[in-house]
Amino acid sequence: MSFLSYLQTLPLESILSTAQNASGTEVERALSSDSLDLFDFAALLSPEADSRLERMARRSHEITLRRFGRTIQLFAPLYLSNECVETCTYCSFARPNAIERRTLTIDEVEAEANILAAQGFRHLLLVSGEHPKRVSPSYVEAVLQRLAPQFPSLSVEVQPQTEEIYAVWVRAGSDGLVVYQETYDREAYARVHLAGKKKDFNWRLETPERGARAGFRRLGIGALLGLADWRMEAVHLAAHARYLMRESWRAMVSISLPRLRPAAFAIGPTHPVSDRDFVRLVCALRMFVPDAGITLSTRESARLRDGVIPLGVTSMSAGSRTEPGGYSAPSAAEKQFEIADLRTPEEVFRAVRDRGYDPVWKDWEVALHG
Repeated sequence: MSFLSYLQTLPLESILSTAQNASGTEVERALSSDSLDLFDFAALLSPEADSRLERMARRSHEITLRRFGRTIQLFAPLYLSNECVETCTYCSFARPNAIERRTLTIDEVEAEANILAAQGFRHLLLVSGEHPKRVSPSYVEAVLQRLAPQFPSLSVEVQPQTEEIYAVWVRAGSDGLVVYQETYDREAYARVHLAGKKKDFNWRLETPERGARAGFRRLGIGALLGLADWRMEAVHLAAHARYLMRESWRAMVSISLPRLRPAAFAIGPTHPVSDRDFVRLVCALRMFVPDAGITLSTRESARLRDGVIPLGVTSMSAGSRTEPGGYSAPSAAEKQFEIADLRTPEEVFRAVRDRGYDPVWKDWEVALHG
């Protein structure tokens, strides 16, 4: 059964009603349960649960220590290209926008990667706009082959592909696939994706499953918070994570919670998420899927990132640049969005350590795999 089919079996209307209208009794039941169902998870998102945030935080902290210890993995995004054929209204890379475009050569990618390696990074996330010619499957394969000898963990966040192409990338050295649904609300999805292949909601939603069958050992999913009601996004994201953990059990599943950030030519959030609700969502997810990774990007402020370190986060980006070539030298190439945490990787490293946690640059060695 695919996730699309699984969704059709869920009483989503009742679950979403609980997320809005849960009683104190329902929230207390969720807080006392060792194995939450989707109704329990929804209750923790409800307004009634807001007054119990400190208890949720303590519970989330305890679960995280048991499952992951005091480690925070550090990684960096490496932007390959800002060329894109899509029309996403929330992204500066979108096709209609009059921005400076750039796609890195393989040598330029390696130069960027060398800078990140010198800073300590061994986990890279390769990111690009969705351009099937400029960022072709063969181009991504060549990038992976060039970087794999130096980096034990390479994830890709590029245009969704077929299972067959993903299998080629796995053989070339990629171990992780990241794909955000952007929004699980079909109507909102249609409003912000005006044309192009990305307009196909179902094709994108099934991408992690294709990646799992192709052999990726890590799957990253997420929703871009701000495009639709955050409680609706959270319920679907939680259901998606649990489905993948059950059906694609050979892969580790991680969840990202990016909030919409300012970007050139792009719309702002129509459904903003407060810091307090954001923290509550992190805690609720940790309680619902205790073995899933939770990733926090530099979209969030240094203050918030430092504050949620004990509450369920397992990996963080650091020193990020969201334009191609941004690590080597400033250029006119447009950023995908403005980052909020401007600290250097070393400053993030110290901040994690000062809070009693172990910042980890490398936690995987390909020689141990099969």
